Amino acid sequence: MATENKNLSEYDKNQLPNASAFRFGIVVSEWNDKITNGLFNGAESALLDCGVLPENIIRWNVPGSFELIYGAKLMLEKVEKLDAVITIGSVIKGETMHFEFVCEGVTQGIKDLNIQSDVPVIFCVLTDNNEQQSIDRSGGKHGNKGTEAAIAAIKMAELRRKAFAKNKIGF
Repeated sequence: MATENKNLSEYDKNQLPNASAFRFGIVVSEWNDKITNGLFNGAESALLDCGVLPENIIRWNVPGSFELIYGAKLMLEKVEKLDAVITIGSVIKGETMHFEFVCEGVTQGIKDLNIQSDVPVIFCVLTDNNEQQSIDRSGGKHGNKGTEAAIAAIKMAELRRKAFAKNKIGF
């Protein structure tokens, strides 16, 4: 298991770019809200800890993980000056094929947004076999995948900034 011996909440701020000028959108699924709110809390805490101003974190809620795609697309189109968007969801395996269809659709949809937009969209959708695995990754024994997504968003926002800078020294 990839996260068996790794705490997802560990990061070194000294190794990260200055995030104080960045602006982040976060689209959060209301389905499995105990899990997704835990992921959001981890992402928000990490962004604030890394210097992002509270007013530069915009949260939108959508009903479920499948709706993250449209929510993120709309956020990219309607919210000005975003440096990255984080999509937060939780899909827990049940007794039907619904799990596979939702997971595949969301994964491909977020991938498509990354191809179509010049703003990075970070995938923070837990796809677990049971609720305990989701709890363990949303603030439990494995830390918080939301924190990891926030750190990825900061790094990708910096990559984007460098790529769009007139002087691309160091890129």
